[in-house]
Amino acid sequence: MKVSKKGAVKVKKRAVTVTLTAMMMSCLCAGCGQVKERVNEKGESVITVWSPTDEPAIEEWWIEKINAFNAEHEGKIHLQREAIVRADSYAYEDKINAAITSNDLPDILFVDGPTVSVYAANEITLPIDDFFTQADWDDFLDSSKQQNTYDGRIYAIGATESSVALYYNADMLAEAGIRIPESKEDAWTWSEFYEAAKKLTRDGVVGTNIIMDKGEGLPYVLEQFWISNGTDLVSEDGSKADGYINSPEGIEAAEFLNSLIQEGYANIDPIQKEFHNERAATMLGGSWEVATLENDYPDLNWGVTYFPVADNGGMLTSPTGDWVASVTKNAQDLEAVKEVMNYLFSEENVTTYAQAISKPPTRKSSYDVLTEYNEYPRSLFKEQLMETGHPRPRTPSYSVLSAEFSEAMLNIFTGVDAAEALNAAAAATDKDYNKYYAE
Repeated sequence: MKVSKKGAVKVKKRAVTVTLTAMMMSCLCAGCGQVKERVNEKGESVITVWSPTDEPAIEEWWIEKINAFNAEHEGKIHLQREAIVRADSYAYEDKINAAITSNDLPDILFVDGPTVSVYAANEITLPIDDFFTQADWDDFLDSSKQQNTYDGRIYAIGATESSVALYYNADMLAEAGIRIPESKEDAWTWSEFYEAAKKLTRDGVVGTNIIMDKGEGLPYVLEQFWISNGTDLVSEDGSKADGYINSPEGIEAAEFLNSLIQEGYANIDPIQKEFHNERAATMLGGSWEVATLENDYPDLNWGVTYFPVADNGGMLTSPTGDWVASVTKNAQDLEAVKEVMNYLFSEENVTTYAQAISKPPTRKSSYDVLTEYNEYPRSLFKEQLMETGHPRPRTPSYSVLSAEFSEAMLNIFTGVDAAEALNAAAAATDKDYNKYYAE
């Protein structure tokens, strides 16, 4: 699909994008109601978990594990979960914001990895460094601990990790005579990726799919092009976007991605399951796609290889990050919460959770049980998590950064100048940081 720059219209920011930061700061400044006592009629300390609803296997996992915990801790602790339907992109976050305002947060709150810094900076969640032994922390993947660290403290932990790699249709690549990278050292460069996408594009088929979704999927996947090109979306300490997201290297990354769209080698509006249904020859897809392809598309001849790297010695990189559990400021019985956290994220429960959801586990020891990660294609994602993984930016202004980056990329894809769009994203992000967090 080719889009002319002439007459391009900027994508309007959604009205509902009132920043999480602003909501939190409003609550903190105004003062909130008294926290409700959390003890039931049996005298048990009631520990509540909030998390989004998930696929049936995970919902069954929760029922089984909660029942087992409550049976073991009868008379002392009662664990309960509120599963919240994400009817739209903001339903879960809206409920959290309402609970912040009323001072009625659950004890344990699941949040998306990159927002850990937002909640931590606003003192909505508590550090959990002392919730686990050093042996436990040593068993968790570095990628997970990095994503969940803010200002030198760990504020959350999860059971699963995620990664993105380049899926390919083996038959299409063979027909086109395109080589398949077989090692990290042999990963496609951007130029090779572009030429492959060009060669693979034909009637009814695009060379690649680079858009996971038009929300969080954009920073999650596309940030790696910035990192590979020697920059990032923000500074390492999360305090500055200007000079990073809109650096010459960042603009080059955006223009490269845009070239795939403008030349018709990728769709700005991909059809559903574009790669799976053989309408795209390659795809930047998540680790969870392996199970989907194996179970639902048994006749598709596919493979997976490493994320493309920038030309002239670019860094091999891959995204990480998944939903994680944090402890909120409204938690009353921290010893009971600690007991629950150790239970939920024990080696056994991390292993069974990862198995149920078909994602890589966060505990290294879990890979001794989930031996499928020692074999291709899952071994590639394990390798990336261990060696090339980069979490999304750790900044308290992440909610703004994510929305602004997504808007900027969509504007670029519809004809807006890359520097103009990225400058606007940098300015908005820095404005938020300087207003709420700069000392």
